[in-house]
Amino acid sequence: MEMTIILVAFGLAMDSFSVSIASGLSNSQTGMLKKALTVAFFFGLFQGLMPVVGWLAGISIIDLISGFDHWIAFGLLVLIGSRMIYESIEAESRRLVNSSSIGVLLMQSVATSIDALAVGLSLAFLDTLIVEPAILIGMTTFLLSFVGVYLGGKLGAFFGKRIEILGGLILIAIGVSIVIEHLSV
Repeated sequence: MEMTIILVAFGLAMDSFSVSIASGLSNSQTGMLKKALTVAFFFGLFQGLMPVVGWLAGISIIDLISGFDHWIAFGLLVLIGSRMIYESIEAESRRLVNSSSIGVLLMQSVATSIDALAVGLSLAFLDTLIVEPAILIGMTTFLLSFVGVYLGGKLGAFFGKRIEILGGLILIAIGVSIVIEHLSV
């Protein structure tokens, strides 16, 4: 079971890693450590807490959200991605997406951690204790998100402002892939 939990932790962290790269794209190297720690904290916290919430909720909540969880994630990611694209095109526009803001970080954190809720439900059905998996999932997400912000920062410094369009497209693509994955099951 230990190796399975490690693989699950990496799988769950991939969306957060991708969003972290997009989050780092628009930032200069100034304040990068603070940004990376903040993003990693939010993503790690939500990825670690959502399995606990799912585990505690048990079987009743899966019926309530399984039909539309992918649409929530899709909507949030498309909204954030579209705003990033708009901002990069409008040279004089005010900052519409400040990925350091609490509101945007909360939306991104929820959007990327909804699947972790289902993992928690699965672990409850398997009669598995949740503490160790939740910590492992949270820590894995924290580390990958931290690295992702730095990778995004390096790409942004190299390619300039236009790379924000790529970041927005990445977020939209993640949202679309979530919907396609859920609809094809």
